[in-house]
Amino acid sequence: MSDREYFQDYMPGDVCFGCGSKNPVGLHIHSYWEGDHAVCQWRPDERHQGWAGLTCGGILATLIDCHCMATAMATAIRQENRSLSSSPHYRFATGSLNVRYLKPTPIDTPLQIRAHVTEIKHNRKFSLDCALYAHDEKTVEGSVVAFLVYRSDQPEQTNPQFGLHTNR
Repeated sequence: MSDREYFQDYMPGDVCFGCGSKNPVGLHIHSYWEGDHAVCQWRPDERHQGWAGLTCGGILATLIDCHCMATAMATAIRQENRSLSSSPHYRFATGSLNVRYLKPTPIDTPLQIRAHVTEIKHNRKFSLDCALYAHDEKTVEGSVVAFLVYRSDQPEQTNPQFGLHTNR
């Protein structure tokens, strides 16, 4: 049993395919702090193949995307010097996702995803860099922009149909 605090454990109602604990067929990633980097360990299986023996590129992009959204949320809370379990709760959405596939990623090994925030604008737009490793070799890298789209302490600024801020 690990004593790590996984970011996704503090994302109420998360049904996302990549990170949602409430999605029965999802990837169920778990991100945690390791110094100033957010880390995720995840192991693909046969369902996640693109070509035989290789992890599907779409799954790899999803891992980077979801790990970065959770990292943005955890960073926002960390900047406020409070615990992940405290309120308000934040939700982030992808503004952009740029993925560079450096070499094929095997299906038969655990993967490590490492991300960190490189820039924050107006406490709402978070830019992140991310890298995915297999056998300690970088196979994929990405850059992501995450937008804060929901704060539990300011629900009146949220469009209830989409969970997005009405004034960006």
